[in-house]
Amino acid sequence: MVGTTAVAEARPASLYAPSAVVLAVAQGEDGDTVVRASALSCAPTAQGTHPDPRAACAALAATAGTLDALLAAPDSNRACPMHYAPVTVTADGVWQGSRISWKHTFSNACAMSAAFNGNAVFAF
Repeated sequence: MVGTTAVAEARPASLYAPSAVVLAVAQGEDGDTVVRASALSCAPTAQGTHPDPRAACAALAATAGTLDALLAAPDSNRACPMHYAPVTVTADGVWQGSRISWKHTFSNACAMSAAFNGNAVFAF
């Protein structure tokens, strides 16, 4: 009896590098008290629990994975109160195949909103 041997060929599940992150908004400087969170997957298509995954993925793509670039153009016409009630935003996951973990703390929710200036990433 002649036997046959099959060799399993490794194939990627997708031609796109994985891009999936969990975005969170938390009260406080430590980021431990999460107020809201959203899952976002950008490759091969924009999807997830984020209310506008296409816009959020486009904004992240524009940063080339450098999330500090999201803060590059704050709204200088927006006046925020000078009270301290820290809000911390985080992004953890994989962007174009590389692990990312990003965290930024704002003095209050108004300062956070002004910093993102209409950017869809943390608009959930």
